[in-house]
Amino acid sequence: MQVVILAGGLGTRIAEENSLKPKPMVEIGGQPILWHIMKYYSHFGFNDFIICCGYMGYMIKEYFADYYLHRSDITFDFTKGNEMTIHSNVAEPWKVTVVHTGKRAQTGGRVKRIKNYVKDKPFLLTYGDGVSDIDIHALIDYHKVSGSTVTISAIQPGGRFGVLDFDEKHRLSGFREKAKEDGGWINAGFMVMEPEIFDYLDSDYCILENEPFKKLSAEGKMAAYRHHGYWQCMDTQRDKGFLEERWQSGNAPWRVWE
Repeated sequence: MQVVILAGGLGTRIAEENSLKPKPMVEIGGQPILWHIMKYYSHFGFNDFIICCGYMGYMIKEYFADYYLHRSDITFDFTKGNEMTIHSNVAEPWKVTVVHTGKRAQTGGRVKRIKNYVKDKPFLLTYGDGVSDIDIHALIDYHKVSGSTVTISAIQPGGRFGVLDFDEKHRLSGFREKAKEDGGWINAGFMVMEPEIFDYLDSDYCILENEPFKKLSAEGKMAAYRHHGYWQCMDTQRDKGFLEERWQSGNAPWRVWE
């Protein structure tokens, strides 16, 4: 099953870094978050990737063009006409197709543009800015049993703000972090889609999460796999800090490949 990663957005909330690189190339622990996502899927045996790029997409292409060399031991022999010998490398078992899906295309439009690359089979889809410890195999099994066109992963994010507790006289009685159970469920990415999804995508400006999902839901063709474990997106510098702290502490739940 192929893995499609949406990696073309502007990501303007990480303006400090995003003026220099596309959001999926912002690094956590010295590697782009895109790499972390791919390593995660690869752990479950999914190694055929389609990257939907847009904003500064050339940087993503250059990253993979140089990936093999950057991870190899090499001898450059200038006495033999600049001969290059590769001694050893730590290559990934990946097949990576990088598709330019437009600088201004919306999420549905980007998916529409990769139709010819998914071989008319079910595929996995996620965003290029979020990591999780979701069980991909369990997600796929759930999707198959549901018989849906699209299955999304649903999570309850922790609150960004503290919650105030008051007594019966409206006096402040406590301050606590907002629990996950206090909030609603949101789409965390990590989706499974049938080829039928392309029938619901009409243009570059189609937003996957709006009309296509609304129509599929109304037709009873969407399912949600509830995930109670770890999930974190990287929308802001604050989010990036959370992820970096997790990585550096050795307590990164998505780091399942080591």
